[in-house]
Amino acid sequence: MNNHTEKIYELWDELGSIHTEQGDAAVRHLLSGLCAIFNAQNACWAVLVRLPTKKPSDVFNGWRPRFEHYLHQPPEIVDDALDTVRDAKLPPEVDISYITAAAGDDPFLIRHLFESLPPEWFAGEHYRRHYLDIGHADHLSARIAINEDVRVYALIYRDLITPRFTADLKEPFALAMRGLKWFHRQQLLSHGLLIADAPLTPTERNILLAILGGQTEKQIADSMGHSHNTTHTHVKSIYRKFGVNNRPALTALWLGKLA
Repeated sequence: MNNHTEKIYELWDELGSIHTEQGDAAVRHLLSGLCAIFNAQNACWAVLVRLPTKKPSDVFNGWRPRFEHYLHQPPEIVDDALDTVRDAKLPPEVDISYITAAAGDDPFLIRHLFESLPPEWFAGEHYRRHYLDIGHADHLSARIAINEDVRVYALIYRDLITPRFTADLKEPFALAMRGLKWFHRQQLLSHGLLIADAPLTPTERNILLAILGGQTEKQIADSMGHSHNTTHTHVKSIYRKFGVNNRPALTALWLGKLA
């Protein structure tokens, strides 16, 4: 067993021991673990969903960012770039890197930034503004299809002084990500994706995680500074979105979907 493989197995074990209700902490642990294993300085876990209807001219084939979680949040300039994708603006406004990232229907794909884009792109404005100016020089990315309408992206970044990722790191990075589909599904469920009728609001997600952690409605209300009536209204909304009537049914649904 090589050193990368051993560390990857250790990371899997650590993630498996994190309680379900600690969803955000689990994502941070994943990102920090990947950075440690692959000598990266930043990382991102992102989710894209496909619109049920899309225009023929949509260069992203219906795919839109749902949310992004960085280990170290970059400046707002990154969010400005993502607005382009969310709005599905057409060329020449859309950078080729976004089109490349969304292209194809591969169920699992590993890409190295310097292999997936032409050399002239790295002399352009987008690379300078959205990579170099925020301290990113290179990345490895994994794209994991959870189903036909939900994708998870995991990216690890190296800074301007660390050597680029080498080709021999693609295989261990692929191993690290292939073994974590259960983790991605768990995180998506906590956001109300995959099985809920509608995505959860941030408050509903926090309450869902508290419910799964065994807290009573009174405990949730106290910890969040809400009235009991407000918390109960959120709980009823969560039940409605998941199509259940009570806490045991919600828990059973959660466990069944993770199986």
